Amino acid sequence: MTNPNIIAGLTRRDWLRRMGGGFGALGLAGVLASEAKAAGNPLAPKAPHFAPKAKRVIFLFMNGGPSHVDTFDPKPMLATRNGEPAPESVRKGRNGGGKLMPSNFKFARYGRAGIDISELYPKLAERADDLCVIRSMYTDVPNHEPALLMMNSGVIQPTRPSLGSWLTYGLGTENQDLPGFVVLCPGKPVVGPQLWSNSFLPGIFQGTHINNRSVDPKSIIAHVANKSLGKDAQRGQLDLLQQMNQLHVESRYGDPQLESRIQSLEMAFRMQFEARDAFDLGQETPATRGLYGEGPFANACLIARRLAERGVRITQVYYGDGQPWDDHGDMENHRDHARKSDAPIAALLADLKARGLFDETLVIWGGEFGRTPTSQGSKGRDHHNTGFTMWLAGGGVKQGHIHGSTDEFGWNAVEDRVHVHDLHATILHLMGIDHEKLTYRYSGRDFRLTDVHGEVVKGIIA
Repeated sequence: MTNPNIIAGLTRRDWLRRMGGGFGALGLAGVLASEAKAAGNPLAPKAPHFAPKAKRVIFLFMNGGPSHVDTFDPKPMLATRNGEPAPESVRKGRNGGGKLMPSNFKFARYGRAGIDISELYPKLAERADDLCVIRSMYTDVPNHEPALLMMNSGVIQPTRPSLGSWLTYGLGTENQDLPGFVVLCPGKPVVGPQLWSNSFLPGIFQGTHINNRSVDPKSIIAHVANKSLGKDAQRGQLDLLQQMNQLHVESRYGDPQLESRIQSLEMAFRMQFEARDAFDLGQETPATRGLYGEGPFANACLIARRLAERGVRITQVYYGDGQPWDDHGDMENHRDHARKSDAPIAALLADLKARGLFDETLVIWGGEFGRTPTSQGSKGRDHHNTGFTMWLAGGGVKQGHIHGSTDEFGWNAVEDRVHVHDLHATILHLMGIDHEKLTYRYSGRDFRLTDVHGEVVKGIIA
């Protein structure tokens, strides 16, 4: 699965220069042209390493950091020790900031497994038997930028290929008229496009960002329609341009950036005839629209389902602008975030099931980290990375299952700990990919999403 445009970390142009002749420019151009034709469409579906549990991913990204002790990981000890400093035995030298602070929200147990869910998520609680809750997540640092990068690309520094880029590089996508990797974000998170970057992977694997503040199918993707030419005329025009572009590529020995631009033109042509349909929520029944509710996140969840049934490999849905779950001042703000996301998430799970898509769609919920069991100020919580919660559903994971735990204060993951690298390895495994074999040679070494880390979390696989 190596890129034909990269040889031992060098572009073909640099490689030719170092060769100092040998093939000769025309000879090498011919070789490259033949390879390009043989390579075909880079987004064409590719065979997985082994039989997959899931065919597609929907990642519901709660950027900003939802509090695990206020959502899915109740800690009665916080009420017992309310107002006390966090013990050094759990802080392990880290400044605990404020005092231990119990949750304002009531918890109850739901489903056959008795999964604890707070009052913030009443609709989702009705789907408890669909959930595989991981209470033992941890990541490297408690700062937004590096934690966002880690959760999305497996590295705390910019810029490496994102999870979605690795998935489409490894598997292609089923629908050639839509991007394989779609990002629905009504604004720009802290790190912005770096979170869905292709980095050194070919540009065709970059996430396609859709600003879903408005879901008007005529404007949600800018300039997608050609107002001057019909489909046949455009196809003829594009074929001529592609012939000219191919000559341009051959004269530059397969420049990967140029090839990516050419492929993006082809994708833009195909998208104008299917993208409007995919994003047209007016085709949904009033009953379905009512289940999801109103607002950008609700619309994005419904669009994610429409993209899933059209064969898009991975859709990432960001909640709100900036850091909406970043509630340093008052945890009561979590009520509003949950109110806007509860019904849409529950509707998405139910809708996928009703349409026979649930078992083949891996749904992921979570942020870049959690929040401290201690207070910040009098009513808020700070960032927290040593123990937090995420959950998965569908796509080959156990249903109605709790994996791992944090200590009695919710400070550290202590049982069956799951690092972000382990989560990534597991996502790839569920999609039929061995994370150690999905590599790309760049700058003299083989890179992968999980770097030199990652263990598949077998305990959550059905």
